[in-house]
Amino acid sequence: MAIESKVTAQGQISVPAEVRKRLGVGPGSVLAWEPRGDQFVVRRVGQYSWDDVHAALFPEGTPRPKTLRELKEGPAKQMRRKYARR
Repeated sequence: MAIESKVTAQGQISVPAEVRKRLGVGPGSVLAWEPRGDQFVVRRVGQYSWDDVHAALFPEGTPRPKTLRELKEGPAKQMRRKYARR
């Protein structure tokens, strides 16, 4: 069963609810139209907000701010670990 949309006079289309649900798109989502021979494939463009990136990098929440001393000691500790004699 094909799902159909109608093109308006302004060249706009409505994405059917079932397609929106399967693609996981909503207001503000970006869709990409890729030509494949005599057809086009529609896919959701992966755009992430800063909040999405932050949540992926810090799943347990925002890390505590480091002091200047901690920031300066970090590279020295790493070099000692990396070049320690075994």
